Amino acid sequence: MSGATRQSPVMFNPLSEGFMEDPHPHYAEVRRHAPVHEHPGGFWMLSRYEDVDALLRADHSVDKRRARGAGGSGRPPRLKGLALIDQDPPDHTRLRKLVSQAFTPRAMSGIEPVVHDLVGAALDDLGRAGGGDLVETLAFPLPFTVITRLLGMPAIDTERLRELTGLLVRLGEPGAGSDADVEAADAEMVDLVSDAISRKRRERGDDLLTALLDAEEDGDRLSHDELVAQVAMIYVAGYETTVNLISGGVLALLRHPDQLRLLRETPGLDRNATEELLRYEPPVHLARRITVAPHRVGEHEIPAGSVVLASLAGANRDEEFWGPDAGRLRLDRENARRHVSFGGGAHYCVGAMLARVQGRIAFGTLVRRFPALRQAGDVQWNGLLSLRGPATLPLTL
Repeated sequence: MSGATRQSPVMFNPLSEGFMEDPHPHYAEVRRHAPVHEHPGGFWMLSRYEDVDALLRADHSVDKRRARGAGGSGRPPRLKGLALIDQDPPDHTRLRKLVSQAFTPRAMSGIEPVVHDLVGAALDDLGRAGGGDLVETLAFPLPFTVITRLLGMPAIDTERLRELTGLLVRLGEPGAGSDADVEAADAEMVDLVSDAISRKRRERGDDLLTALLDAEEDGDRLSHDELVAQVAMIYVAGYETTVNLISGGVLALLRHPDQLRLLRETPGLDRNATEELLRYEPPVHLARRITVAPHRVGEHEIPAGSVVLASLAGANRDEEFWGPDAGRLRLDRENARRHVSFGGGAHYCVGAMLARVQGRIAFGTLVRRFPALRQAGDVQWNGLLSLRGPATLPLTL
């Protein structure tokens, strides 16, 4: 690392004043003054759009055990290390081919009526109450129910499954919980999903879980343990992120009444509006890669085996890429879809289409159903660093 970077007083610091309330000013400061820096915490940080995009598209690793000095130590891999999001090629390539067969455009079009019905029912409840907490009423139950119905999960303890999903998300945050906490939650999640899959083999249907059971590529199928890991991953990676998409997106609209009004009056804008909301307030703020070879970023060479954090939220507001209004919400932004909120390269989010469907229907239906929609109190944040989002968002109609 260059001497100039070492002397820079600016670096990524989630403990800085006001960060949890609004991290974007801090992301901007880091992006402008230390867009590439080696952090004393033992990782590198990238914040510019072009740098983040290049890292995500490069053939680096997602397996933290490949970091220099890891030596097989640290927390045991979640879900036996078999989940798609924790695998590198060639295992990742094989798993993704099989899992992708269940996330086809046909499957996603089939889920749209379900999402419409669930959103409508949630808004009925909100309407009868004259308002309420958006997270508890819509953003929280919607993705969980959508995933459960899409998979065609047999009757299980859905309350415990939801608790475990949230627990595993929080235990994945830096410094959260002990190894024993992680292992216990992981083992319980595996047992619960394994039992559901065993029953699904006897109770097959027209659903995603049956499709995963039948998925085949050149005679290859998912093993039982691999299938358990992928189903658990769909919950852990696809649930809290969609909660953040909906709650964070609605909050952004409420804070920009001109854009809320534009969306309400322009139904044809729903798809692009969802992309812009994903850009402006991404459900995931940070992505991690382990360099498998030296990675050059301008004058910096990041050594092989380095942990690199990519600031997705910082890249999504980079003025050098998006222009001088990068920090402004603009639902008709022409290139909004080029955000990096779903990652990039081989690890681009396999459930991106499902998230987009839920966001598009939720945003459009909510703002048109309740023309007088407004915030009724302070937002409470979930306290997470990477998966930052509202924990409560009170609304009045």
